[in-house]
Amino acid sequence: MPPPLGPSAHRPTRFRRTVLAVTVCAAALLGAALLPSTARAADPPLRELAAAKGVYLGNAVAGGALGGNAAYAALAGTQFGSLTPENAMKWGSVEPTRGSYNWAEADQIVAFAQAHGQQVRGHTLVWHSQNPGWLANGGFGAAELRGLLQQHITTEVGRYQGRVRAWDVLNELFNEDGSYRSSLWTDALGTGFVADALTWAHQADPAAELYLNDYNVEGLGAKSDALYALVRSLKAQGVPIHGVGFQAHFVLGQVPATLQANLQRFADLGVDVAVTELDVRMQTPATEAKLSQQAADYGTVVKSCLAVGRCRGVTAWDISDADSWVPSVFPGYGAATLYDAGYQPKPAHHAVAVALGAGTPASTPSPSASSSPAPGCTAAYTVPNQWNTGFTGGVTVSCPPGSSLSGWRVSWDFTAGQQLTQSWNATCTQTGTRVTCANAAWNGGVTAGGSVAFGFNGTWSGSNPVPAVALN
Repeated sequence: MPPPLGPSAHRPTRFRRTVLAVTVCAAALLGAALLPSTARAADPPLRELAAAKGVYLGNAVAGGALGGNAAYAALAGTQFGSLTPENAMKWGSVEPTRGSYNWAEADQIVAFAQAHGQQVRGHTLVWHSQNPGWLANGGFGAAELRGLLQQHITTEVGRYQGRVRAWDVLNELFNEDGSYRSSLWTDALGTGFVADALTWAHQADPAAELYLNDYNVEGLGAKSDALYALVRSLKAQGVPIHGVGFQAHFVLGQVPATLQANLQRFADLGVDVAVTELDVRMQTPATEAKLSQQAADYGTVVKSCLAVGRCRGVTAWDISDADSWVPSVFPGYGAATLYDAGYQPKPAHHAVAVALGAGTPASTPSPSASSSPAPGCTAAYTVPNQWNTGFTGGVTVSCPPGSSLSGWRVSWDFTAGQQLTQSWNATCTQTGTRVTCANAAWNGGVTAGGSVAFGFNGTWSGSNPVPAVALN
């Protein structure tokens, strides 16, 4: 068994793609030989399957690969509904020299996502690792350091206001025993910087969803208990915290049995949850048995998310085995992603598709929505507030006397380029122009003569016409 995931273990270095490139052909041949026919069968795009379930399926990407690797870019654009910049939004990347910014790669990824109708998950604003040398070694006093942190958060979140749906505001705060990690921030500012960072991010983009993100917190234990206590405290203080990210860098066959229960207890605090960096590493070489277990592990994670009403989605970490950080950090381990080194789908890809409903007859109703609306039930769309390039929208689902719903799903098309950024009281996703919103766990029932409502924020440019809404 490899050592526990270290503080900076999952941040890939820039040279690893060159090192791994020489193994692509052999690995692709091995992967193709091991793939069962079910994995090679054409599944619908994962992003479409996820959207139909009211969640997103995302992946972490690098700008260089998006621009220079056609197979990589094709999978990134067609299979995933959300993109996380792998390194491009970290402090060391965007401000390598004090006061001198480099937004090129981050801008490239955001532009790619917008062109492909995808969400962006910003990663990460405050971390103990991958800080520029001028910051890490600057010897700043507490007051100056606090000012630098506020300026960084305000600058970066403000730059992408309305274009980044969610931010991993604070990353990897805790040690394995649940104590706070010693870091540049904790040592100089105490633990109060956590609430400050969230507050500054909210001020810079009030519509963005703000997350805490960590690893080895997927199951019940001391570290996840500490994170739970922090979220509960932040909520009690009124600090803007909207979600918790569970990285989910797993070893083959070791998905915690308490994963779903742990996601649920955080959701019960009134925050969203998401799996943010999923991969499942194995000792190489891969075998058919290992790939089968890996498929089961991926399926378990996706099913656990779907079982929790406030789980927003799952993000895999790295497109293919050729791009994975794992071999450079855990010698002897690899083959951790959904696609082999030749960019062909592995059994895990098919397992995710099946978990998201691939192969389910179209007439089978979703667990969270009726297959067709009750007679007379309607959905009405309104825009109660609009400003500059943003707006707040709402939909009310109503049933007349004699009709009721046990679950609902509402959809519409944004015809003028509007983009959904945040929603509440429903699980909403956008794929291209199409927006789909499904009831939350607590408001699926609409009684005869009753109604339920949900809301959302979005961005617009030029015009913001009211779309035609379908209740189905």
